[in-house]
Amino acid sequence: MSADLTGKRCLIVGASSGIGAAVATRFGVLGVDLVVHCNENRDGAEAVVAAIRAAGGKARVLQANVAESEAAASIVDDAAGLLGGLDILINNAGSMFGRTAIADATDAQYENVISLNIGGVFFASRKAAQVMRAQRSGTIINTTSVAARTGGGDGAGLYGSAKGFVSTITRVLAKELASVGVRVNAVAPGVIMTPFHERFSTPAQLEAAARGIPMGRLGTAEECVGAYEFLASARMSGYITGQVIEVNGGQLMP
Repeated sequence: MSADLTGKRCLIVGASSGIGAAVATRFGVLGVDLVVHCNENRDGAEAVVAAIRAAGGKARVLQANVAESEAAASIVDDAAGLLGGLDILINNAGSMFGRTAIADATDAQYENVISLNIGGVFFASRKAAQVMRAQRSGTIINTTSVAARTGGGDGAGLYGSAKGFVSTITRVLAKELASVGVRVNAVAPGVIMTPFHERFSTPAQLEAAARGIPMGRLGTAEECVGAYEFLASARMSGYITGQVIEVNGGQLMP
């Protein structure tokens, strides 16, 4: 157990379901003081918070559309105000907004993918960098994707390209903030069975993906949690920054 996370103040952006919800639940057990963010799925976020509180943890919900620059900055400010500071920011919100080849992508799809997957991370991280720089401490953990390295599966190229930005800005922020005691890393999930793939992938696509994974199966949200816990813990990863941890069952071995 990561005892050094007890009492840490954490905002998880995109935590109403899937990987974000699993990380929030685990962090609650570890004694982290949490803000669970949601956009449309308020019921899901409230259920995550209720479970954390029932287990003796501390959590509350904030709702905002982080694809909007002011909302993304405000959610960080609001969380820091509620928590009395911010030790950990996890940028986990993201969506594919449908599968399509680049040649067939609409302007609306482009705007949606870029605004959430790039804008949400950029604006939340920019505000968190200001907060953490003033504190001279903290850690940012971004959720990228195996698609950032592979270009994505059928029709996921725009999403994969956006996640490539997330992987790169992780390294940029790591360089910029290292001197003020702030670490920045990322987790790159492979094909993980969450509502994301329930929405955007067909059973045939998921079966084909599983055949290309050496472990022979898809991952679960819970199997991603350890990477976030590791990166959040100064005891376990205090000399690690600018890294992307791949969690993909061997699908990609960079």
